[in-house]
Amino acid sequence: MNARSTAARITVAGRRLLDKEGAEAVTMRRVAQAVGVTAMAIYRHYPNRSALLNALADEGFEQLAARLTRKRFFGTIEARLTKMAEIYLEHAFENPRLFELMFLKPRAGARRYPRDFKAGRSPTANLMVQLVEEGMKNGYFREDDAWEIVLEMGALSHGLIMLYLGGRLELSHARFRALYRRSFRRYIHGIRN
Repeated sequence: MNARSTAARITVAGRRLLDKEGAEAVTMRRVAQAVGVTAMAIYRHYPNRSALLNALADEGFEQLAARLTRKRFFGTIEARLTKMAEIYLEHAFENPRLFELMFLKPRAGARRYPRDFKAGRSPTANLMVQLVEEGMKNGYFREDDAWEIVLEMGALSHGLIMLYLGGRLELSHARFRALYRRSFRRYIHGIRN
């Protein structure tokens, strides 16, 4: 068996554990057992648990960025930003534990604001900042720090999503989606010119 297929099997096993039981369940020993290799064999592919968790989170970001880039966005800046936010929501609903690992769990290799974001290292935030900057250039939004605005939108999105997934909101999926959309509209209207 080649190293590449073993690494792929490790990430698949890690993702299954993550999806089923959360990040705490993704241990080198449990992943090794699921793959059918020794725990020491995993260290040839991932130097530690943090590296494996980062690989899983990076895969999640790649999937989310691919969804965002595949979608053709039409309409006003508000409509396009709202649609992007809804794609984040769909990704969270389909992959709640992955979403939590991507955005909320402390990870040594996680991107940090502002350094990594302003350096263009966030495949998802980069797409949103382009849209916010477009809105500033055409006068839809007043001039401001586009990166701070995207950070704030992310905080709004992730905060609402985690409250909902954590059972803190007594709302149906449909009512939560409506609240989520209204929240984005209120925020977007607050930064308009």
